[in-house]
Amino acid sequence: MAKIEIYTTPTCPYCHAAKSLLNEKGADYTEITVLDPALREKMTQRANGRRTVPQIFIGETHVGGYDDMAALDRAGGLDPLLAQ
Repeated sequence: MAKIEIYTTPTCPYCHAAKSLLNEKGADYTEITVLDPALREKMTQRANGRRTVPQIFIGETHVGGYDDMAALDRAGGLDPLLAQ
């Protein structure tokens, strides 16, 4: 299974939804909480300027936020990406 990193904050409902979807898929992920400004800056650089959370990376692919990942799942593209 691909390496998954998800940048979050503790109170973000979209972060919780993204983690829930990944849990439903049985995917292991590393959660990076971006309360520290340096971590948020690193996330922003990796996410091509996007500052909102969550930001999800599967392998080398920047999936985007929860809405992006959910759309990818509905289109049938999430499972193959997770299986890499």
